[in-house]
Amino acid sequence: MPHTQLPSLNPETSSRVSWWWAVAILYFLSGLSSLAFEVLWARMLSMQFGVSIFGVVLTVAAFMIGLGLGSLAGVRWAKLCNKPLTIFAVLETAIALYALLLPNLLHSVSGWMESIAVQLSLVQWYLLQGAEALCLLVIPAFAMGVGFALMLKVVERTPLSLGKLYGLNTIGGAVGALFPLWSLPLLGWTVSVRIVALLGLAVGGTAFALSCFTRSGDSPLQPVENNRPPRPPLLALIIYAGIGAGSIMLEVGWIRLYGMILLRTEYVLGVILAVFLLGIALGSMFLPRLHKYWMSAFMPFVVGGGVLLSLWLLPDASAWVERSQFQSLFGALWSQALMLGIFTLPITLALGAWLPLLAGRFGGAEASGAWLYGANCLGGGVGAVVACLVGIPLFGSVAMVALAGLAITALGLMWVKSRWAWLGFAVMMLLAWPLRNMPPVHKLLPQIEANSRDLSLYEDAISLTHVVRQQDGQRILLSDLQRMDASTDPSAVRIQMNQARLALLLHPAPHSILFLGLGTGISMAGSLPFPGLQRNAVELSQGAILAARNWFAPVNDNIMDQAQIQRDDARHFLNTTQQNFDVIVGDLFHPDLAGMGSLLSVQQFQRAHNHLNANGIFVQWLALNQFDIRSLNVVLRSFRQVFPDAQMFMDGMHLALVGPRQNFSGRNAMLGNLSRLSIQEQGAVTGGEGAWTWLGRYWGPISESVGPVQDEWVPYIEFNLPRARYDGSVNLAALLQWLLQQRSEVSTAMKILGVEEEQKNEFGRAYMATELAVRGWLASIQGDDEKSGRLIWLAYQANSKDHWIADGLADNMLSSLPLASQHGLSERDALQRILKIDPNHTGALRSLLHLERSAGNKQEAEYYRLRLLSISPLDDEANGLQSLL
Repeated sequence: MPHTQLPSLNPETSSRVSWWWAVAILYFLSGLSSLAFEVLWARMLSMQFGVSIFGVVLTVAAFMIGLGLGSLAGVRWAKLCNKPLTIFAVLETAIALYALLLPNLLHSVSGWMESIAVQLSLVQWYLLQGAEALCLLVIPAFAMGVGFALMLKVVERTPLSLGKLYGLNTIGGAVGALFPLWSLPLLGWTVSVRIVALLGLAVGGTAFALSCFTRSGDSPLQPVENNRPPRPPLLALIIYAGIGAGSIMLEVGWIRLYGMILLRTEYVLGVILAVFLLGIALGSMFLPRLHKYWMSAFMPFVVGGGVLLSLWLLPDASAWVERSQFQSLFGALWSQALMLGIFTLPITLALGAWLPLLAGRFGGAEASGAWLYGANCLGGGVGAVVACLVGIPLFGSVAMVALAGLAITALGLMWVKSRWAWLGFAVMMLLAWPLRNMPPVHKLLPQIEANSRDLSLYEDAISLTHVVRQQDGQRILLSDLQRMDASTDPSAVRIQMNQARLALLLHPAPHSILFLGLGTGISMAGSLPFPGLQRNAVELSQGAILAARNWFAPVNDNIMDQAQIQRDDARHFLNTTQQNFDVIVGDLFHPDLAGMGSLLSVQQFQRAHNHLNANGIFVQWLALNQFDIRSLNVVLRSFRQVFPDAQMFMDGMHLALVGPRQNFSGRNAMLGNLSRLSIQEQGAVTGGEGAWTWLGRYWGPISESVGPVQDEWVPYIEFNLPRARYDGSVNLAALLQWLLQQRSEVSTAMKILGVEEEQKNEFGRAYMATELAVRGWLASIQGDDEKSGRLIWLAYQANSKDHWIADGLADNMLSSLPLASQHGLSERDALQRILKIDPNHTGALRSLLHLERSAGNKQEAEYYRLRLLSISPLDDEANGLQSLL
């Protein structure tokens, strides 16, 4: 791009020109603060929109629309302005002050909005929130857009070309996208905003000082007469707006796809955004120096071809991530950022080069650059909304990314005067056709899900949900590809059903229950034996709701026909519902994923507390293998802050945090609950394990401790857990050892639970059995199988009714089956002994089925096949043998 001829550099001129690098540094810092504000405000909106992409998309849309309108308005203002740097300083200062006032403004507006939210559907609520976001965020973004036009005026007679200025600002934006990853876990949302606002104030103050310094004498700040056209042709603006829309659709699609294969943690989202911005910045700064005809002719194909190639290689990228072993979070992020750069850098380089190239083509930086930038940003705002509301739901992420790449290619070719180029576009369309569907799970996860088959895929802006049939016929529910929410495996079914059983057993007479999270519906099915129960569930993912109804009905007993399902975010539902419940159950989820940590916050626990009836119980389940000791302590402190009489129970490898609205009743509540039921009903509601087994799983009260809590505005666990996974802190053995140290003595447990002295033997045996089982599991994790076997056997001797203990012992017996003959037992006798320990042991039933088939005993084989199907109705082998027996 040609530059205006500079005067000869005498010492005075050289000193003056050197200040323009100070201006460039200021605009770099301005980009840093702008993107840091955008990321922080996106998190703020996610507090209202819930765990979905809507908060991010609306923030992007509001910013892009504001930037576009501001840039277009700034073209005229910059032309009339004699002191552009002074006005820029005022705008930067105003943006920083607005950011400081925004939290208080949001609290005021949110209070009014929540008061009317009861009358709104989820869609209406999102529309209202969207209007709020646009109104509040367009204002600062508009000022930022005006600042772009003003800065073009400031640097017009300096070595800083449009490409360099835009590139430096965008590099600052990439740094700003990463800043919240450091500040949020250490300082929280409010302090982070204040720090960025202080940076904005410093930029504004320094810009004002520079403006005063250059005010006297012959200064480039004075208006420059030129005969450039006021704006590029309208068609060029429309085309470039379309390219902006396609670019943001690519960004949204990449966040979904790469966030899916890299796991959607807060860190990965920041890295994706930073890599995207860095590529655009480098393309803007360096590519315009290349041959312009070559660039204009090949840039559309670089974008389109790069997009298609990245989609073709998506399964390979996913498989690489699945195989990779990283030693630290930094190493993982660096490696993954490098992979993202390889996949996306050619595309973003071309996208960044377009602005300075087109500005030079249509008359120069000041007017043309601002017009083009404004049109591109407006198109980007529209593209963000279209991607969220139309592209992903209608076409899916993969197809939307492919269509966006083709659209950018077609729009770019409108500037290429060659018919042969359109022939190349036709070839690209043919290459894009196989990419209309997302690759199957077994290709994306060739190790974990090898030989699986996709049954269902539902995708919208909130989540991507797979139902996958594994090789043995069992079905699993995957959210965002790698997050397994639930399985139909019999042991997994028991885990899920127990979530409802424990919560309901701890209430003296439950009549209503609310599940925060539906999953497959199997958890809710655990409530079916309780008579006269009103069942409610809140689930944000439409894919999960459809999967529970259409794919998991054989194992959830068609629970969807016996419950009220509300599609909503759990936080929004609890903020707006007028209902109270006897029991509320917080489902298992992955707390290290972006947005999920807020479901374990003090505020969320308080919302649940507010919707409990007088004797109500709230139970939040945690998967122990997902936590390190420090993060678990944060959750425990947060829970205890809301529920001072909070208690812990252990069920398998899951910890239940039990929060009573009033006082914890323990034994009295459970036995009172069971006393109103028949013997048969008592067996059903306890899962055949009896009241003492459940009371024996009591672990102790949540002790008071000092340290941070999980706060929606000062998040902790979603930033700590990804680091802990790589540095070895997420260690199940260490966590179990720590929990064993926290467990109450038998006498203390009896006092808290209200167990009477004459019941000490029954309770004590169950209580000790649970601890022996946990110690046995710990020994197994540590590789001491002999010790583990002894402890599990002792646990079974103490309480044979505990299914986890019986199952563990049966597993040990099955693994030692080849040694049965040494004890004078036939294989059939050994397997029968296993079934006496655990009548529902699928491994033993399957072995007996094979044994009887081999012996030609069809009647006996059919008996075991039917028993296996009663436990595991989707078992592929048992279903397949029906026609052979």
